[in-house]
Amino acid sequence: MADSSAKAFAILLAGGTGTRLWPVSRELYPKQLVKFIGNDSLVQSTIKRLDPLLDLQHVRVVCGEQHYHEIARHMDDIGLVSDGKIIREPSGRNTAPAILLAAFHIHQAAADGIMCVFPADHVIGNIESFHERLRVAIDLADRGHVVTFGIKPNYPETGYGYIEGGDNYDMRALKVKRFVEKPDRSTAEQYIKAGNFFWNSGMFAFKASVLLEEFKTFQPKMLALMEDCFCADRPIAGEDYDRFDSISIDYAIMEKTDKCVVVPSDFGWSDIGSWKSLYDFLEKDESQNVIDGDVIARDTRNCFLQSHDRLIAANRLQDLVVVETPDSIFVSDIEHSRDVKSIVSELKDRGRKEYQQHRTVYHPWGISRLLEQRDDYTACELTVYADSTLEFSGGENKIQHFVAVSGEARLKDAAQDKQVSPGETFTTSANGPVRIDNTGPREICLIRLKLTPLV
Repeated sequence: MADSSAKAFAILLAGGTGTRLWPVSRELYPKQLVKFIGNDSLVQSTIKRLDPLLDLQHVRVVCGEQHYHEIARHMDDIGLVSDGKIIREPSGRNTAPAILLAAFHIHQAAADGIMCVFPADHVIGNIESFHERLRVAIDLADRGHVVTFGIKPNYPETGYGYIEGGDNYDMRALKVKRFVEKPDRSTAEQYIKAGNFFWNSGMFAFKASVLLEEFKTFQPKMLALMEDCFCADRPIAGEDYDRFDSISIDYAIMEKTDKCVVVPSDFGWSDIGSWKSLYDFLEKDESQNVIDGDVIARDTRNCFLQSHDRLIAANRLQDLVVVETPDSIFVSDIEHSRDVKSIVSELKDRGRKEYQQHRTVYHPWGISRLLEQRDDYTACELTVYADSTLEFSGGENKIQHFVAVSGEARLKDAAQDKQVSPGETFTTSANGPVRIDNTGPREICLIRLKLTPLV
């Protein structure tokens, strides 16, 4: 077993936008980057729970280009050097192309490498049981099987796909009889009674070489496209990646292969796919509430109340979700909270920025936080990381004032070059670029006030 685990690579899928967890999860800051539970983001928690069974130097994260820098920061913050461990997708094409891309990387790094694929935004309560089941999956994968983790269902969930287990195979694994779509409630209840149906967790294990053979058999066009455009030393070009069909690994491979076995698992798993599933996972108080942040609740039961910026005062509420962020508040009955996805679609159709980003936005150079916006001015807070540079255009008829709050900042435009300390200011009306340099060892903070005179 030690030999099998030694050649195992963890592939974390960190794509997607988590729209059912809006307004906290957004397109530019999806749920895998959010700290829903404890002090770690979901991607950080996913990495940490692999230790010590898997070598964390064998972790690879597949993510979108727009999330690359923030994923790297989250990895570096927990002491795992991100360099060489992130596989970038220029666009989202579902799980089959993402996993195939990772398979090319792993197969080149280790011809007999085993891929353990995990969504980066799930949670697991029982780590010891998870490690035991993962050892089984790695051993089965080493024998040439395509392994999936099936979660033992404890209620008739209609939001998950299911796996029907067939004959017993070995090590308490079952041959996969079929994958089934998300059922209605009565069908889900029948699955529970049958006892051989499992929630499809989206977690897998297989040798990279075995997976490539399965793609050769069942998805030869996709395999040929990847062979044409893959290069281990640079990200795939966007125009090349857009040629891939957007298809899940279930449809592409799992439902077709005869090598698939399911490892029944019961380790406190949740995909955190909605506010209801997060509520179900978290510990409740004596009134069966989950309360996070600045909240006062009176005569309130069975609610999820989360504040990020302002006080929530709740009185005589029941079975509700209330989530507050600096620019949006979501209120719903808890059972239908996953319907927020349709609200996000409407925001997108209306061109509202709230579907995409928060007031706080993370950049390669640092963080910008919108403080106030009116027709004639915009105020924001800028945090510039150590050894980083921020540059932006001045803009016609716009006056910009900068106040240094902490750290030493160097600001310059076409006419001036000035070092500012806390309390000092820099004003520019230049139409050309304005540049902020942080050459020191610590991050710097400034307030930027941009004036747009009304005509």
